[in-house]
Amino acid sequence: MSLALDRGLSLLEHLAAHPDGLPLALMASELDIPLSACHRLLAELQRRGYVRQKRKQGDYVLTTKVVSMGLGYLSSAGIVDIAEPLLARLAQRSGELVRLSIVDGDRLTWVAKSQGQHQGLRYDPDMGMDARLSCTASGHAWLLTMSDERALDLVTRQGFGAPSDYGPKAPTSVKALLGFLHAARVRGYAQIDEVFAPGMSAMAAPVQRRGDTIGVISIAGPRARLTAARMLELAPVLLAAAAELGPISNTSSLFGRPQLGKG
Repeated sequence: MSLALDRGLSLLEHLAAHPDGLPLALMASELDIPLSACHRLLAELQRRGYVRQKRKQGDYVLTTKVVSMGLGYLSSAGIVDIAEPLLARLAQRSGELVRLSIVDGDRLTWVAKSQGQHQGLRYDPDMGMDARLSCTASGHAWLLTMSDERALDLVTRQGFGAPSDYGPKAPTSVKALLGFLHAARVRGYAQIDEVFAPGMSAMAAPVQRRGDTIGVISIAGPRARLTAARMLELAPVLLAAAAELGPISNTSSLFGRPQLGKG
């Protein structure tokens, strides 16, 4: 990858994590890019419509062009049409947030969601994020389908989630993570409580097609509602939804990629 391309992508990724915008000098410093080079790259990104300045000489922010491209891609790939009715049905049944993530190489990315009917506290992480494999129900649901060795390799490369960044029960050791995965394999689906976020619980099941894990469906919500007993009630409908999506997923090109998670 050329240096300019690498730096340009780094700027986009950095701005995506700071929706309120950042000044030129701070970005150059944080990304270790010479100030003049950083300015040239931002000017080019601005010319192409990917970033803008809040005001003249002001902070740089992302435009909606990247979002539009992503949504357009998902729509063209057919995933929205395929998954939307199924996710909406599961969200209505559970009353909580239902999400679909897809396996793309060694990454698991949330791409679609449907919110249940409950009012008040919502658990709604941004779409397009890669799931933290060590401490999300979605991550555990994918990892349970592979060997311990393969699972640990993926988690080690991504890094463990720290309780200070996630939930107080986030596993920070191999032993703790394997405990979650072994229990999930026995259960047939992943289940967490205050692991990804304080006060929140979640459950997730892998979506499989011809023996390959191609995605994950999850249900997440406040632990006061999504209790262990409630998750046990919802397990059959979650597993049924995952089983339903697998066979029909071949109509979307998004699910047609070779997967690296087996083993």
